[in-house]
Order: sequence, then C-alpha cells, then structure tokens
Amino acid sequence: MALKWRAAPRTRNLHSGRDLLSELSARQLIADVTRPDDFAKHLQKTRTIYVGVDPTAKSLHAGHLIPLLCLFHFRVRGHNTLALIGGATGLVGDPSGRMMERSLSEKAQIESNTIKLTDSIQQFFSRATEYALDKAPSLTTVAQIQVVNNLDWLKELNLLDFLRNTGIHFRVNHMLARDSVKLRMSAHNGITFTEFTYQLLQGYDFYELFRTRGCTIQAGGSDQWGNILSGIDLINKVEGAHGGHDEGCFALTTPLLTTSQGEKFGKSAGNAVWLDEKLTSYLDFYQYFLRTTDADVEKYLKMFTLLPVEEIDAVVREHEIQPERRLAQKLLAKEVTLMIHKKAGLEAARVATNVLFGTDYSTLHAKDIVKSLANDPRLVICTEDELLGITLPNIAAKFGLTSSKSAARQLALGNGLYLNNVPQPDVHFKLERNHLIDGQVAILRAGKDAHLILALR
Repeated sequence: MALKWRAAPRTRNLHSGRDLLSELSARQLIADVTRPDDFAKHLQKTRTIYVGVDPTAKSLHAGHLIPLLCLFHFRVRGHNTLALIGGATGLVGDPSGRMMERSLSEKAQIESNTIKLTDSIQQFFSRATEYALDKAPSLTTVAQIQVVNNLDWLKELNLLDFLRNTGIHFRVNHMLARDSVKLRMSAHNGITFTEFTYQLLQGYDFYELFRTRGCTIQAGGSDQWGNILSGIDLINKVEGAHGGHDEGCFALTTPLLTTSQGEKFGKSAGNAVWLDEKLTSYLDFYQYFLRTTDADVEKYLKMFTLLPVEEIDAVVREHEIQPERRLAQKLLAKEVTLMIHKKAGLEAARVATNVLFGTDYSTLHAKDIVKSLANDPRLVICTEDELLGITLPNIAAKFGLTSSKSAARQLALGNGLYLNNVPQPDVHFKLERNHLIDGQVAILRAGKDAHLILALR
C-alpha cells in the first residue's frame, strides 16, 4: 500500500503538486520510513540527506539508480545531498543481505574504486540535472552534490576511544536482533566479529555527518534499515546526553528491486548493467530497458524517469491497448538512456539498434555506425586488403561470423548469409567498395541474429 502524507505548499513542476514523500511513494521509491508524519514536517525546511555507496566496484551500475534517484528527488526540491563512499567500511564488508562472508578487498583496489566512483557519482548528478532541466526549464536552483569518504574520519579513529565513546551506546542484544545479523547467524559459518561491528561503523558515519554537516536523513536500500537505525540510535543517545537535540533524525529505505521473473534488477545474463559506457555499451544499456516486461514497465517508468506520474499513467493506458507496439518500453529506454548517456548516447544506441535489429538501412551513415558500436566486439576495423575483392563466405569465416568457409557457403546457399540486410546466395560474390555503406562499412548477418560489422580504416 502506498504511504500517504499531507500535501506541502512547496511544489516543483516535476512533482505535480505533491509533497516530496508523497511523490517518492507515488513513484514506488519508498520501502519504509521512520515517523512519517514527523518526517513530512521535518522536510518543510531545507535539510541534508545522505546515501552510502559501497566501493567494491569501479563504476556505478543500474542497481545504484534507485537510491541515487531518490537522493536526486531531494536535490531538486532544494535539500542538501551527500553521497558517502565507504572507503573505510568497504575494507570491512557489509554483511547485509548476504548468507556468506564477503572476501576482504585490497586497500589499493578500494582506493582506486573510490576515486572512480566519485567521478561516476558527480557525472550522474550532473547529467540527471541536465535531464531534469530539460523536463522543467523553470527549475533554476539545484544544490550541488557533495561526495565524501568515511575513510577521512575513520582512519584516525582510536579503538579505545571508539569503544568508550561509541561502543558504550550499543547493546549486543539489539545488535543481534538486526535482520542482517540474524540471517548470517542462521548460516553454517555464522558471522565474524569484523562484519558484526559493521553496523557500529555505519552508525558512526551518520553521527559524524550529523555532527559536522547537520545531516538528519539517511537513505539506502531496504537491507540497510537496521544499519540506518543504529545511526539514529547513536545520535539520539549521544546528543540526548548533551541536550539540545529536539527534531530527531530519519531513515528512508528504497525497495530492493527484482524483476517480475524473480531476477535481480540491474543484471543482464548474470552481468551487471554498468552506467559507464566503456563497461556496458550504449546499445546494451538501451536494450536492457527496452527488454523490460509489460509487468514491470509501469513501475520502472515511475522509478527511473522524471516524467510526471500522470503522464506515465496515460502512456501505460495507451500501451495496454496495443502492447505489441511496446510504446512504454521504448519510452523507458529512451528516457533512462537520455538521463545517463545524454543525447549523443541515446542516438548511438538507436543507430546500433537499427543496425542489429532494424530492416531499413537507407538512413544509416558509416560514421554513425562506427561511433554507435564503439567497444562492441561485433565491430571490426579492417584494411582494404582484408575486405575488398574477397568472397563473402571467406570474409564471414575469417572474422568468426561462421565456424568455417564451408559453413558460410552452406548458409549463403540457404539464403541465410546477409550483406546490409539483403541475402547473398552467390558463394562467389566478392565484396567491393561500392557494396559498402558510404564506401566504408559492411554489415554481415548469419541467420537471424549473428552480426558482424566491418569498417575500413
């Protein structure tokens, strides 16, 4: 059931007159919150919120979009936003949602990942802001994202001081009651003391940001609920002892998303869908969202785009009349790719989609084809000697489109070998420059979906 809050007078064009928590709920971005009525009142003033990012990978992936877009909604409402990279806690390992202990990461790898993630987060918020301004030009004030690293304050932390000043506020029976701990305790190998203390460190992070930056809200995936509450408890106990802490702090968790088929969101054939085009091409990123099922597409449009909820509802109604047209999926793929990869990335994805899945090549240009398939293994750059004056079956075999020359000839005789989307049954047909798109590119296809794009240097 969607959570409901009272409407607030502060509205933006992107939010159709709803207050922030109601907007997040309408977009299915909330799994749980603490004290919703007090939270809504708290947000009537400018606040500071943070989201943590685990530095175990060198780039953001599609799974990061949910908490980061939640953070972005706070940002466009004028709140201060922080992204915390766990340069210290990444060395310990978060046990949340895991039955097995994480392998400890090397310090050098964590440091390298932290630098790359900082750039990735700043790029995401820069491009998301550009995307938001395109949707709502009247949105003129957007606070800057700040990226912080908890290694900056945890690396000098003295163990004895930490135990005396922080550990004293935690009760082991409460720590054992956390879902993340109970899950691991039920496993054969149990939980190590190192992982058991993770919630203390994350709780201390919230306290440190509260103390130094006035941060009163932490958001994260629903598996972080217990860790976030540890931080709120610590702040309440430390500040309560000193007095003067009246308004409190708040937790907001986002759903841990799975597809309607039970697969973890953000995975394609078992591999992460990265936001870095060097790791996941424009084409593969676009296609991942284009392949969304009818059961998931409405939810994803609300979560992953800034289109007004009412506009999404209208698109979904139209989509349901003729689902075979996949209007909703095309809109989803367009909007998310535009936000993450800008107009150039979207255009490259569309060109590559036309090359690999389209039927009309008349509007394609060689330079656009090469650009759209950069980093794609199906694109091979050739010399003239490797390409011109050679039979098509020999080319197909040489570059691995078919297993052998004889297999390529059999395929051609059966009208299964295509040049620029036209079957070429002549096994003696030789490729010449006038056969190439703009005299530069040949698109070969074996059967329905095996492609090879050959481009002259």
